[in-house]
Amino acid sequence: METAQAQRPTTQDSAASFTVEPQSPTIGAFIHGLDLSQTLDDATIDALRQALVQWKVIFFRDQHISTDEHIAFAQRFGELEVHPLTPADQDQPEILRIAHNKDKRGTENFWHSDVTWRPQPSLGSILRAVKLPDVGGDTLWADMEAAYQGLSDELKERLDGLQAQHSFLKGFGHLIPEEQHEGVLAKHPPQNHPVVRTHPESGHKSLYVNIAFTTHIVDMDPKESKALLKDLMRTASTPEYQVRLRWQPGTIAFWDNRSSQHYAASDYWPHTRVMDRVTVAGEKPF
Repeated sequence: METAQAQRPTTQDSAASFTVEPQSPTIGAFIHGLDLSQTLDDATIDALRQALVQWKVIFFRDQHISTDEHIAFAQRFGELEVHPLTPADQDQPEILRIAHNKDKRGTENFWHSDVTWRPQPSLGSILRAVKLPDVGGDTLWADMEAAYQGLSDELKERLDGLQAQHSFLKGFGHLIPEEQHEGVLAKHPPQNHPVVRTHPESGHKSLYVNIAFTTHIVDMDPKESKALLKDLMRTASTPEYQVRLRWQPGTIAFWDNRSSQHYAASDYWPHTRVMDRVTVAGEKPF
């Protein structure tokens, strides 16, 4: 696949009939020329996967696909996850519906990486707009590879080999009655992952701690851990590491959960925003 450079904002992929339009120097790109309702050939899927790894999040416009087509597209990239918060009686458990309205404010307005409480956190997620407010409800992504590269050499050396613990209850405990917490922890015990993760496909390093699920750095004084995590988590808020998507009907975003974090702006209340997410299973971080 021809690499899209900042000075060449739109490039034609050599292996498949789509173009890549970067939205920043390192993160975010629109993919043009594909119809995701169709079955794409293996070469196109491989090229999309390369674009995902390079740009961390890829966007598609005018994709008015069905739920079945959404799931089928995601399955081309691997096994799909079922989120614990998906209703047990849902016909298509691969779909996680994220819906907010006047009675339920958006709560995803903080920087996070999905399901890092799993032993094998997700490869990435594919989010489809179902119903949008007239204005607002944008999503932002942060390049955590760039965030790592922006650290001092001294801090990089300090982080080498450190592990941090991630907990399901930190992010979702408020949604579950306290008397059920023990059972939830038995089913989803806290997991330790590297503070600096190596991408399994690119080999690039990225910061892998997030506000939603990371509780502390293993074997570190609690005060020191808290201060260090605060500094590391703050890096996602750096505008130079970010890209912002304004949703439109038919928009789809596919992000690499191994090298990015995201933030759903909750500025549209009391209006309605409904999104469907399908998540591709990943591997144990190293």
